[in-house]
Amino acid sequence: MSVPVEVPKLGESVTEAFIAEWLKKEGEFVEEDEIIAELDTDKISVEVPAPVSVVISALKFDLDASVNPGDVIAEIDEDADHPEGEPEAAAEEETDEPADDASEEPEEVVEIDGVKAGPAARRLIEEHELDASKIEATGPRGHVTKADVKAHIDSEPERAQEPARPAVDVDTGALEDRVPMSSLRQTVAKRLVQAQSDTAMLTTFNDVDMSAVIELRKKYRDHFQEKYDIKLGFMSFFIKAAIEALKEYPAVNAEIDGDDIVYKNYYNIGVAVGGGKGLVVPVIKNAEQLSFAQTEQELSRLVDRALNNKLTLDELQGGTFTISNGGIYGSLLSTPILNPPQSGILGMHRIEERPVAVDGEVEVRPMMYLALSYDHRIIDGKEAVSFLVRLKECIEDPERILLEV
Repeated sequence: MSVPVEVPKLGESVTEAFIAEWLKKEGEFVEEDEIIAELDTDKISVEVPAPVSVVISALKFDLDASVNPGDVIAEIDEDADHPEGEPEAAAEEETDEPADDASEEPEEVVEIDGVKAGPAARRLIEEHELDASKIEATGPRGHVTKADVKAHIDSEPERAQEPARPAVDVDTGALEDRVPMSSLRQTVAKRLVQAQSDTAMLTTFNDVDMSAVIELRKKYRDHFQEKYDIKLGFMSFFIKAAIEALKEYPAVNAEIDGDDIVYKNYYNIGVAVGGGKGLVVPVIKNAEQLSFAQTEQELSRLVDRALNNKLTLDELQGGTFTISNGGIYGSLLSTPILNPPQSGILGMHRIEERPVAVDGEVEVRPMMYLALSYDHRIIDGKEAVSFLVRLKECIEDPERILLEV
């Protein structure tokens, strides 16, 4: 009996994916939970496993094809008999005799530098000008997968910092290079435009004196790390301060659902992270229940998983408010874009020493600009400004966070 293999649910606000790589071919026998295909979304990669030990009877989409949750991407024959011993194709690879037509590699799998790679892996190898023979292969029958290539790039710091450069043939005398936008980048672009067109987005600004937080970190840094085996960073202060401000101005933690406003009495804080696939926003669930140490530990865990492309859909959904720190890249000021369906996002920026007036005297203080982008449909300007002022108070006087005053 033929059974359809459908695109799984892709998580909150994700409605489209692309066929990044077929790991199996038509007619091939696969074991239960063996991965058939890898899908790319604008957030993470999604693996599609075989539900049972079956033979793949049909692959329904080409590489890079756009698919939606529920689409049937393959059909499997669960009545097919399990081959005796190893699958025929794998057994023939172990011999020196040439394989017959029934066990040839699928057309999209090619040999590069003496190793076999699928199309998604091949594109990355070409873009980064890698020696495929130096990449550790973990795919079926020794194939190099896209994940293998990414792991190899991440293991070389000098390469990990280089942006991917599409391999294109251009006239060396030309002044422009025209490169097709990838399907994934097109999806990201559509979502960014949609976020601006579907909300009444507005941004308000303030600045904050970081002196107190810097001194507090300096005073307890060594003891904190010794006790909890993790550094005390700035982000945990901003997460805690944001939660205090959200409690006072609940509209910033709410979302619009049709004609209703849904107020959230919990605080799932998303933190924007530059991961292996670009910007992702893992979510610290129920952050109001965590201590400073627990917040830092959870944040560290999520950042590590983002950098290694290991985030799950559950770790990316359910956020009620987002914080983005452009300061780590040197940004002085920006207007962050909302992460729908959320109604607020806080932008942090670099700390810069500036002269400020303090009690009638000019002093040089470590200052940071803050930006709150918000959906003006449910958040008034007064609420937005007051939210930032409350957050500023908590950062400039961190004891307020602990005492909740």
